[in-house]
Amino acid sequence: MTTNLSKEDILKELDETIKTDSNATITTTISQSLEYLDVTIENNNGNLKISIYHKSASEPYILPYESDHPRHVHANIIYTALVQAARSCSNMEDFDMERL
Repeated sequence: MTTNLSKEDILKELDETIKTDSNATITTTISQSLEYLDVTIENNNGNLKISIYHKSASEPYILPYESDHPRHVHANIIYTALVQAARSCSNMEDFDMERL
């Protein structure tokens, strides 16, 4: 969410929303970055920076040497990872890190 409201006004609006709908669960966190779906979105001195989010508990991409899957599946994993990086990374340095 991007807004010109003060931190107090934002928290007030969110509290009112929670009171209005008891089924809504909202966790409020205010920080410079967040992980959403498969990207990290960061405010870097007023510049929006987007990069691929990697879970710390999992390996990025593992391609076993021997597998029962057809060869085109292996090529598709690499291709999909590169397309995702090209679409999601906001600068070339992050894209190059994904490419390697």
